[in-house]
Amino acid sequence: MSFASPEHPVELLAPAGDLERGRAAVLCGADALYVGPPGFGARAAAGNSVEDIATLAEFAHLYGVRVYATVNTLLTNDELPLAVEMMHRLYEAGVDAFIVQDLGLLECDLPPLPLFASTQMHNVTPEKIRFLEQIGFSRVILARELSLPQISEVRAQTSIPLESFVHGALCVCYSGQCYLSYHMGGRSGNRGECAQPCRKSWSLEDDTGRALVKHRHLLSLKDFNATNHVGALLDAGVTSFKIEGRLKDISYVQNVVAHYRGVLDREMAARGLRRSSFGRSTVSFTPNPQKTFNRAAGDYLLEGKTGHLAQWATPKSTGEYIGKVASVKRNCFTLDLPHDLHNGDGILLIAPGDVVFGVRVNQVVDEVVYPLSTADICIGAEVYRNSDHVFEQQLSKAKPVRKLDLQLTLRALEDASLQLQAELENGVVCSLPMPEGATAENPQSAREALVRQLGRLGATDFSLKELSVETPAIPFYPASVLNAVRRDLVEQLQRLSQVKHQRVRKPFVPKNADYPECSVDFRGNALNDKAVAFYERHGCRVMELAAESGLDLRGRTVMTTGYCIRRELGACLLGDTASTLPDKLFIADESGHRYRLKFDCRSCSMQVCALD
Repeated sequence: MSFASPEHPVELLAPAGDLERGRAAVLCGADALYVGPPGFGARAAAGNSVEDIATLAEFAHLYGVRVYATVNTLLTNDELPLAVEMMHRLYEAGVDAFIVQDLGLLECDLPPLPLFASTQMHNVTPEKIRFLEQIGFSRVILARELSLPQISEVRAQTSIPLESFVHGALCVCYSGQCYLSYHMGGRSGNRGECAQPCRKSWSLEDDTGRALVKHRHLLSLKDFNATNHVGALLDAGVTSFKIEGRLKDISYVQNVVAHYRGVLDREMAARGLRRSSFGRSTVSFTPNPQKTFNRAAGDYLLEGKTGHLAQWATPKSTGEYIGKVASVKRNCFTLDLPHDLHNGDGILLIAPGDVVFGVRVNQVVDEVVYPLSTADICIGAEVYRNSDHVFEQQLSKAKPVRKLDLQLTLRALEDASLQLQAELENGVVCSLPMPEGATAENPQSAREALVRQLGRLGATDFSLKELSVETPAIPFYPASVLNAVRRDLVEQLQRLSQVKHQRVRKPFVPKNADYPECSVDFRGNALNDKAVAFYERHGCRVMELAAESGLDLRGRTVMTTGYCIRRELGACLLGDTASTLPDKLFIADESGHRYRLKFDCRSCSMQVCALD
């Protein structure tokens, strides 16, 4: 049974890379936004000024949409007070909660807002999540690697609200446990500066350096798309559905948010659940997540390890699969499947041997495709559309709108004066005295005039749902009078809607609970003295500081994944097929970085280890 309830309504959580994309997410149906502040966010390139965040919060709160600030990097001793000072500024700017990673923050004087445990905290086991609940977190953002049964098990052992990613790019490593970028070049994902080495080209080698697989994107996972599992995630206990993408463009935000709004609404309706914000969103396009950035998306590990998880051919957006090349002539080609390619489309082709290239479509005649060039096109090449010209035009012209339903009642008071009462779906109520009007000679026509003039809400945030008239006789008003009443009414409703939004006030009070482990090494990510003090206060000894302290990582595990290269090659050590791969395997990039791979068959995981 779903954890969602009146106390825990369902939330669609969208990325706000900047003010414009945040507004677009709200208008397309998001119930909440997560946004990066000027510093200390896990996407350093997606920072926003406090002023822009304040503007976004004011806009979002009109619809009851909450705004969460991501302060989810590891902090040095010098940075800790700066981060706390920034959090107080964000509190004044109107944010509703903080997403944090560094446990040292819990030893500081924080603003009185809920704290969410970032997925960077490696939230994998029920024991860890129960601990976070016990010490005062208001929400846990689950690790992306969890399966549906594992999420259900977490739900069974805890009562804290759970947030789960449902769409977007996947880190191959467990979040918060990746040190590969830092080891290779000093840019730490835990500090918001990941250089994305998992998207690089690697070769698989044996211990002699002989290449077994050459120059493939061995660590580049397909993107995540949980469209077909939203209902199951609700049933497993998830109440916040998160879309990845603070670095994605506005087309991606509009398309993916609108898509999941429709999916989530259908699944909630089937279970009698409600969403956490207000307003009806309307878009002028048919959402399709395959038509904006995606790397051949799959459902990752939700149903366990099924199918291929990685896209070795390319780390770029492949888009939607169109078919395979069936024939090639001097200036055109055909496909083995019916298609709707258009003039101006961009297509990506993957030829046998994983040769990847792209070309623009010049013309399509009776499904025969005339590209800019056919030089590298061969029979059997897979064709993907990664730029849909028609769809992109629709998105560029899209003007999504979101309206709050408005109920109006014109009633006669005891003194015979008239009053117009307004009630919005978000609970805002206000009333205006109506001027004395003459009794209408044609009541039906007068009523239609009331609905017509008061309902002309146009570019406002409101839409007239119904007008009730509770008067002995319907009055007649000139259009100019009704227009003035409508303007006053809209002004009051907008002002009161801002006041209506109430942030959850929740000061963080340190609590005692035993950490699930008695000691942690560098993977405990304690980079400052207060983080060390936190661990020790909860019965856990910090054996060494975080890698970012300058730790020598030679011989250490720099990445742990739920993804396994052996399994991807059909050479799982637990499988029925005899493996032709040697026991010792390494990966090497074109710059000379080389790492040992270790495999844990019990957990079906893989470790990437720096050499001594």
